[in-house]
Amino acid sequence: MAEPVVRIPDAKVALSTASVYPESTATAFEIAARLGYDGVEVMVWNDPVSQDIDALRRLSDYHRIPILAVHAPCLLITQRVWSTDPWTKLQRARAAAEKLGAGAVVVHPPFRWQRQYARDFVTGIWRMADETDVRFAVENMYPWRYRDREMLAYAPDWDVTKDDYRHFTIDLSHASTARADAMQMIDRMGDRLGHVHLADGNGSAKDEHLVPGRGSQPCAELLERLALTGFDGHVVIEVNTRRAMSSAEREADLSEALAFTRLHLASSASSPSAASSSPSASASSSASASSPTPSSAAKVPRR
Repeated sequence: MAEPVVRIPDAKVALSTASVYPESTATAFEIAARLGYDGVEVMVWNDPVSQDIDALRRLSDYHRIPILAVHAPCLLITQRVWSTDPWTKLQRARAAAEKLGAGAVVVHPPFRWQRQYARDFVTGIWRMADETDVRFAVENMYPWRYRDREMLAYAPDWDVTKDDYRHFTIDLSHASTARADAMQMIDRMGDRLGHVHLADGNGSAKDEHLVPGRGSQPCAELLERLALTGFDGHVVIEVNTRRAMSSAEREADLSEALAFTRLHLASSASSPSAASSSPSASASSSASASSPTPSSAAKVPRR
């Protein structure tokens, strides 16, 4: 029996509704369906539709495109969306994901000034993860920089691999802003990498979220590694199209991002170089030594 030429994982490619800003959540569903995305990730923010479960379900049904993930309202501009209490926000995000059939809730680590929330965050996320089949995938962030000064805005840390979570989200634009090695970061995440925000960057102090392939991040390498390891989470295009001069230009960018992802989310089944660099070879030993896998997580003390 012939060996397969390429290996394509079960991962679905979704469009973040944030990728169409300043256009609406409803527009994101329309574009995702027209371009052939597998689903959407809903960024819950100030657009009332993004906060309305019934409206989201109607959009999903009308465009025949599933909601694969819900991004909890963790941004500075969403501090009053779904309550001012951060735990209430996460509870509502979980409820929304369950009702909409989404498999993941994306959450940022707390801001440092949210002291009580930050103090209880790791144990609280574990507790919430134990209460649902929805993945709480905690996302890597970055230090804030101004000229030569650096502010650590997130707690317990912007580098979420320093703490114990069941699932992680890797965001390549955030890794670029942090000037962190994204491939080493996913090695540390190991089998607990459950969600990907795919975007590019050039190491600017600003969070760029460029179309994949337009910056210096290892977008193609990461996708090929996911293919080799049979990644079954979600790959979400989360790019900044605010500078698009027209809706047509925005849609062209999102079409390019999807084509790039589909092209590289496949890997030669016999590629020795890819196999030698896969997490199964390099990350399994380090992850087993320093990070619990899902099968062993129950044995790890939860802080």
